[in-house]
This record gives sequence, structure tokens and C-alpha cells, in this order.
Amino acid sequence: MAASDPVADMLAKVQNAAKVGHEKVDVPTSKMKLEIVKILKTEGYIKNFKKVQDDDGHSIIRIFLKYDDANKAVIHGMKKISTPGRRVYSGYKDLPRVYNGYGTLIISTSTGVTTGKKAAEKLVGGELICTVW
Repeated sequence: MAASDPVADMLAKVQNAAKVGHEKVDVPTSKMKLEIVKILKTEGYIKNFKKVQDDDGHSIIRIFLKYDDANKAVIHGMKKISTPGRRVYSGYKDLPRVYNGYGTLIISTSTGVTTGKKAAEKLVGGELICTVW
């Protein structure tokens, strides 16, 4: 069964894999997912990622999860904000803070997918995709 919201499906897979202690998780590739994973890497939520081919020839993103010294996942939670049935937009002045600045807001702007802090610095708003903490 195809997912009606592929980004939410990816977030759920990553969050569930992190909770049970998996080393890596595979998700189908799309441009939006690849940009989100790049942000997770630069913000320090995952170790690494790479784009690989599966047995059927489809492209997938292999995400290597990151854990702290106590073997607890660095990703404590992920929440999708915009859904296919309800898009949520925000101007740069009204971007929400995630856990008082400890989390990361991922936003799709006219200049590409970026974090909430970088969007506010560039003075651009857009569609709120998800939060990670």
C-alpha cells in the first residue's frame, strides 16, 4: 500500500528505528526526503546517510542513526506539521520555536528546504514541514 504522505512515513520509520536501537533504516528516495535527511545530518541528529540501489533497482536512502554515550537515540521525537489535507504556512516573523530553541524546525521555502533559523536569517517564510528534537 502506497503512503499518502511519504515524508510522514519517513519520519515515522526513522523515529521507530531510533527507539528500538537499530543501526540504520532504509527509506524510498525523493527530493524532499533527501533534503530533510541532509538537514538532519548537518544538525547532528544522524551519523550519516547514503543513496543506494535496492534489489529491484529502486533508489533508497540509507540513514545511519546516531546514539549518545548512554546508547540513547539522539532523535527524541519528530512531528509532521503540514499534511496533504492541511498545509501550514508561516512568515519569517511567525516561525515557531521548537522546545525553546533546542529542537529544529524544517521548512520548505522559495529558496529550498532549510531550518527555521536559517529561514529567519534570510527573511523568508514557507511551508512548515516538521519539527525534530
